Amino acid sequence: MQLPPDVRRLIEERAESVGFAALKRAATAMSESYREGSAAHLSDAERTAAYLVTRMPATYAAAYAVLREVRRRLGSRGVASVLDIGAGTGAASLAAHVWFPGAGITMVERDASFAEVARLLVPDAAIQPMLHLPLPAHDLVIAAYSLGEIREPLSKGLWQSAQVAMVAIEPGTPRGFALIRGIRDELLSIGAHMLAPCPAESPCPVPDDDWCHFAARVERSSLHRRMKDGALGYEDEKYSYVALAREEVGLPSGRIVRRPKQEPGLIVLETCSAGRLRTERVTRRDQEAFRRARKAGWGDAWGTVS
Repeated sequence: MQLPPDVRRLIEERAESVGFAALKRAATAMSESYREGSAAHLSDAERTAAYLVTRMPATYAAAYAVLREVRRRLGSRGVASVLDIGAGTGAASLAAHVWFPGAGITMVERDASFAEVARLLVPDAAIQPMLHLPLPAHDLVIAAYSLGEIREPLSKGLWQSAQVAMVAIEPGTPRGFALIRGIRDELLSIGAHMLAPCPAESPCPVPDDDWCHFAARVERSSLHRRMKDGALGYEDEKYSYVALAREEVGLPSGRIVRRPKQEPGLIVLETCSAGRLRTERVTRRDQEAFRRARKAGWGDAWGTVS
């Protein structure tokens, strides 16, 4: 997964204006501040450039993967307007442009430096700095890596705004998944319908000492590799998410929740189905299932659609 060319050019320009040494220091400081829950003391230019290089590609990749599945599940249901909460530099809005072309987009972002970049990258979108409840109605509401500790006051408010569907994406960590599961349970209890990734609206079967997450492969630029002292040309962004809809949609009978393991003549799939986790061993004896399993990836639907 790669950002559009014009976005990559802007990132390179912002990085060059800061300089590599300052950029790397800023990226390290931001990473430490996220882990420790403290503020990084950086200039707006350094902080924004470091975010663009290190985090925006991953955020875009996760949002792109999630919204692709949302578009697939919604089918012919129209999405004419999108509200992107905590839009940052516009990664989720850019992904929404791909999967819901023509939809009007409103971004909410209180960080003025991030909002300035988002305005450049999604010029036809409306942008506002503050969130006021109740929110105006939008067909699709997206909260990508933005709800954090403020889930309780916001999740119902976001759902009330969503006329077709709502999507929440968080880091693929125990804490991120706990937040997503809480949103899932809360909104299903007030009448939302499952859209993705869960194949059913039954209680989540993931045990308390585990977490459900997926991965989007992100192509690293040469600058990104230098920033992280990495040799690989890619990294995997792990994320947890839930998408909920106003109306019932067709759901697959299962979803692959771990990376498939391939052995000679055998593919092992870890799947989630209605209320249970399963290990499925697909062999060459079932030629059709084996052919599908060879093409299947982590996060893909598995089985029939109801």
